[in-house]
Parts: sequence; structure tokens; C-alpha cells
Amino acid sequence: MAIPVKLDVFEGPLDLLMHLIDKNKVDIYDIPIVEITNQYMEYIRAMQEQDLNVMSEFLLMAATLLDIKCRMLLPKEVNEEGEEEDPRQELVEQLLQYKMYKYMSYELKDRQLDSERLMFKGPTIPDEVQEYQEPIDLDKLLEGLTLAKLNAIFTEIMRRKEDKMDPIRSKFGKIEREEVTLSDKLVYVEQYARFHRCFSFRELLSRQRSKMHVIVTFLAILELMKMGTILIEQDGTFADIIITSQIYRKG
Repeated sequence: MAIPVKLDVFEGPLDLLMHLIDKNKVDIYDIPIVEITNQYMEYIRAMQEQDLNVMSEFLLMAATLLDIKCRMLLPKEVNEEGEEEDPRQELVEQLLQYKMYKYMSYELKDRQLDSERLMFKGPTIPDEVQEYQEPIDLDKLLEGLTLAKLNAIFTEIMRRKEDKMDPIRSKFGKIEREEVTLSDKLVYVEQYARFHRCFSFRELLSRQRSKMHVIVTFLAILELMKMGTILIEQDGTFADIIITSQIYRKG
């Protein structure tokens, strides 16, 4: 049965297919491909005088429908899992995706129409009204206020402040940067080497009072070794490092 249709009603071949499915009230997952194809071809025959660029899209879909129609007449193909393949599956997925995007476009269109109904009005409040401040009645504000109430308010504020303090780090006090320079440590190690012919590297570091002093002392050792002031020996991989002074003063 032929259904008269007009080209300007539809946005493309998928739109026409959706129209035919809705008009025939068929299940999109079980499309009667023969009936829908016949109706679609009736529409194609009515397009002979239309734009060729537009018509080519509909002809491509017509070829797809005819291909599906032919495959429906043949024995059903079986996939690797042993299940029968439906020739309409790919077309159904395209229609479902098109339907989703079409409904989304309707929603966006409705939101656009709603936004066009919104009107905005610029501020027209006089400057005198904006600058107005309600006068404060100090007598009314301080009514009933006593020293006991003030003390209670002060105690509550201090308690909240103590709750926000870190109970551990708040007792560290002021942290000051320890001033130690490489030049000072060079003098220190050099003086130590003048009165100690051989000494342990580990013992020298154990005399330092902080991690920063240990690091700078280590740098001083490397610098004095490069200058030839001291020599370094180690018997094994994890053995203690022995430093031999080249500027040792006996006595």
C-alpha cells in the first residue's frame, strides 16, 4: 500500500524510515523489512524531480533496504558463536542512535525557546537607596549586656580558637633556620685534620649537631679531598671510611 509523502517533511533517509515505522506501528527491533522497503521505494519514485545530492542519500538507503530484503530471503547466517545473525541488526542500531539524537535535538530546541522568553532588567535602584544604612541604636544593642556575659562570650571564642590549633605542632615554638656555610665547615674540617692524622668519617659526622651540619660537612670533605688536603680509604663496600690528613701537625 503506497503512502503519499513529501520530501520537505523529512531530514534524511533515517528520518523517513522512522516515520514509516511509527506510521505502521511496528516494533523497531522486528522491522517487517518487505513492507517497509516497498513503502520506502514508493517515496523514492516520488523524488525523481528532486535535488540529486539529496536524492543520492535516499537511494543509498534504498539499496541497503533491498540488500537486507534479499538476505532475509536466504538461509540465515551463523556467526562464530553459533548464533543466527539478523540482517536488520545494523540498521536497527542506526535507527536507535538517530532516534536518540533526534530527541536530544528536541530537548535543546525546547530549552532555546524557554531561554528566549527570559527577560533581564538592569538595576534601577537610586544611589540614595543603595547608600542607605540603617542607624544603629547602641542602647538597644547593648541592652542587657553585662561583664559576666562578655566574659562568657570571650571564653567561648578562646575555646573555639584552641580547638582549631594543632595540639602537636603548636607546641614546637618558632622554627629558625640554622646558619651553616661551606666555608665555615672547610675551616672546621681542615683544623680537625691538622691535629688528627687519621680519623673516622663516621665519627666526624657523629660530632655534628644537625642534619644540615652533616650535609655541609660531607661537602667539605669532598672539597678537601679534591684539593689534596686529605686522602680517603675504605677497605670494603660497607666498611668505615678512614680519612688521612696531609697537613697533620704532630704534637
